[in-house]
Amino acid sequence: MKTISISAQDMEQRVSRFADLKPLPLAESLDMSQEAKDVIYARTILSVIGLDEDADTPVSKGAPIEGAGGLVMAYTVCPPGNGPSLHSHQQTYETFTVIKGRFEITWNDGGENRIELDPLDTISVPPGVCRAFRNISDEEGVLQVLITGGVHDMGDIDFPAAIADKLETFGDGVLQQFEDRGFTFTAGQG
Repeated sequence: MKTISISAQDMEQRVSRFADLKPLPLAESLDMSQEAKDVIYARTILSVIGLDEDADTPVSKGAPIEGAGGLVMAYTVCPPGNGPSLHSHQQTYETFTVIKGRFEITWNDGGENRIELDPLDTISVPPGVCRAFRNISDEEGVLQVLITGGVHDMGDIDFPAAIADKLETFGDGVLQQFEDRGFTFTAGQG
């Protein structure tokens, strides 16, 4: 079987150095409290591997590695108690591996099922299943997130209507700002 050769310089373009990662500015431009942002986003998202450069997906922006066969990889850095609310990905798998701390994963439409993960434990959630994660340790937690199986964009993510109701309690058009970004709030509805 024929193989290819790649230069050290070209291979360096496929390396991500954790110390050089910059947080994605997903929530910076939102005019709302940190508490409201935390309903939807993990506190810090560090993009590691993004889709090819022509893909328009926010989680790929700024990734030091582009194009790994449809894989998106990020680290979420969460203070104690932090993590996004229940949501589903309609086309993509989301696989979580705990790097540091302990995380609770809840799933199904009401989050009625739960499991706790310790460092290096992994769980993979299939498309269409509501899921949430939250750092349950007393220290900052780091979760590796792999997204596979389709294009990961904001149109792939759907939250239950109860999350829209929660966002409405913050007032000041908070819900509308997330809807303007392409998020929907119909998960679990026929």
